[in-house]
Amino acid sequence: MNCKIHIYLLNDLFSQEIADELHNGKESADNLRYEWEDELEINSAVQNVTEHANGTYNLAGYDENNELFSYAIPEMHLFEIICSGNPSTFVGGSKSIIDHCTYEQTPDTHTIRIFLKDYEPMANPVPGIFIASKSFPKALIR
Repeated sequence: MNCKIHIYLLNDLFSQEIADELHNGKESADNLRYEWEDELEINSAVQNVTEHANGTYNLAGYDENNELFSYAIPEMHLFEIICSGNPSTFVGGSKSIIDHCTYEQTPDTHTIRIFLKDYEPMANPVPGIFIASKSFPKALIR
């Protein structure tokens, strides 16, 4: 089974009233529901997806001096994707920037949808992870 991840940045200026009144409830070129959308797919044999509504994400890597760093980012809404023979993969974001999430499973696929608020600055250090600027490690900002 695979896993599809859809990430949407909500447009704070979208008006459902205008969409209903002028476009049969649908968005239009000057009234977009999302500022952008992104799609990721995991094709490995996905065994399970676990939602962590108040998780901690471990942001780890190497800095410009080739020194290892690791920071625990609390208050994250995460989905842990478990594949056979591979380490877990995480997608999600800081709770303060997530409007809502959905998760569905069919016999063929897992589908995760993450809807981000557009009015708070954020960083996207790795694909599928969005961290509110106020929660991003200050030591990594130069």
